[in-house]
Amino acid sequence: MRLLGGMTAGALGLWLAVTATAADYPLDSAEQQLVGSLSSVQAVYEDTFADLGDLHGFGFLEMQAANPGVDPWLPGAGTTIRLPGQHILPDAPRSGIVINLPEYRLYHYPDDGGRVSTWPVGIGREGWSSPIGQTRVARKEANPSWYPPQSIREEHAAAGDPLPAVVPPGPDNPMGPFKMNLAMSGYVIHGTNKSFGIGMRVSHGCFRMNNRDVTELFPQVPVGTSVTIVNQPYKLGVLDGKLYLEVHTPLDEHGFPSSLDKLAAIQELLQARSELVSGYRLDWQKIRDMVFAEEGIPAVIGEPYSSTGAF
Repeated sequence: MRLLGGMTAGALGLWLAVTATAADYPLDSAEQQLVGSLSSVQAVYEDTFADLGDLHGFGFLEMQAANPGVDPWLPGAGTTIRLPGQHILPDAPRSGIVINLPEYRLYHYPDDGGRVSTWPVGIGREGWSSPIGQTRVARKEANPSWYPPQSIREEHAAAGDPLPAVVPPGPDNPMGPFKMNLAMSGYVIHGTNKSFGIGMRVSHGCFRMNNRDVTELFPQVPVGTSVTIVNQPYKLGVLDGKLYLEVHTPLDEHGFPSSLDKLAAIQELLQARSELVSGYRLDWQKIRDMVFAEEGIPAVIGEPYSSTGAF
């Protein structure tokens, strides 16, 4: 990791601790649908998407999607790297925790209202899909022990990496410093002892956060907090009178990359959200381009019919 402006290692550590926190956004009204903004950084020779994502609060796959054609392991000195910091809020209740699986992102709406915070998360890998539905935080624990299920112990044993029946708290514990058990048997929001994999399909179905992120979220989430898990690769929102679309790579109900008819899926969404879309002149070429690019960055796809602009 490069030092900035001649910082000492201690100063850099402090700077990282200050900058690498949740993205907190004010919600000026219940109707607000987009938060954040796009930005960019210039890579230096030792940067990787994993490093830049960890530093700026993004997952690996969303960094890769936002920067097509750029080598994620060696972007190259001077390469402009887009940071996908603008988000259309998921179409879900604005209460408690909302996780959108194709986005690899968790949103938190605190009880005091008026803002939303968001962090990248790792989700279930192929064969260990994360669930979809409505649940709640059933239990919380600091410095947890890990009791690996028999299926995971068998998997590790078959790979020549046997696990003990109990992994105590500490740096080797894959639960990290905090965990929040959901009222869905076996599913947990937790930290990790492996920072790589945040924002990817890496877990056995649980939701994995950076340790600093789960440390920030944990005290804000009382037991009983609602948790809504959705599968929304396509999100629509209005900002400044214009209709926006955000596209992520779809996942099927098992967490695999989906083979669905993408244009049919987006047309179905536009019809289902007709109350939002009506009154806008749609740019179908832009929609098609976005659906196949899957860059995860909101862009304008509709202008009001009363607008003098033209697509």
